[in-house]
Amino acid sequence: MILIVFGVGATYMGIDGRDRVRDDLAREMIVGTEDSSIAGQKVDTGAEAEEFAAVIRKHTLESTDGLTYAQMDRFLDENGKPTSDESKAAINPETGKPVENGLRNLWVTSTALSTSLNTAYFAESVATFAIVMGIALLLSGIGFLVLTLRVLLPASSPAKTARGTATTAIPA
Repeated sequence: MILIVFGVGATYMGIDGRDRVRDDLAREMIVGTEDSSIAGQKVDTGAEAEEFAAVIRKHTLESTDGLTYAQMDRFLDENGKPTSDESKAAINPETGKPVENGLRNLWVTSTALSTSLNTAYFAESVATFAIVMGIALLLSGIGFLVLTLRVLLPASSPAKTARGTATTAIPA
């Protein structure tokens, strides 16, 4: 009985988790770009979220000429060229601080968005696993219940005579 209860609970939690992930994704109103496999389609499943995260990374790499965050210099010099040497960086007249390389900030935003989308994919995968495990627990519980009832219930009695007494063979 415990396996049946846990099976029902796990299945319910998995379905609820999957629905929550899909509702949260749909609420964000993300639509696939023309260069994705989900062009013009609302991103509302974990698989679509994973696809869109890959598109975000692709677009970010295109914007940075294939460089990742760690490969880019931190600042821009007077000519707008990247540099990691703070002393060679242009100074922002409003803040008095070195001018940051904006493409690194693009990577931070890109990473935050794609991580959120990949987390939605992972969460939906875990929810699907919970559903499958819940069904497995439920079926195991039913199987053990049937087996237990067969063992506990008395076996059918041997054939009875017309008077209602059992017949037994006596060895000769």
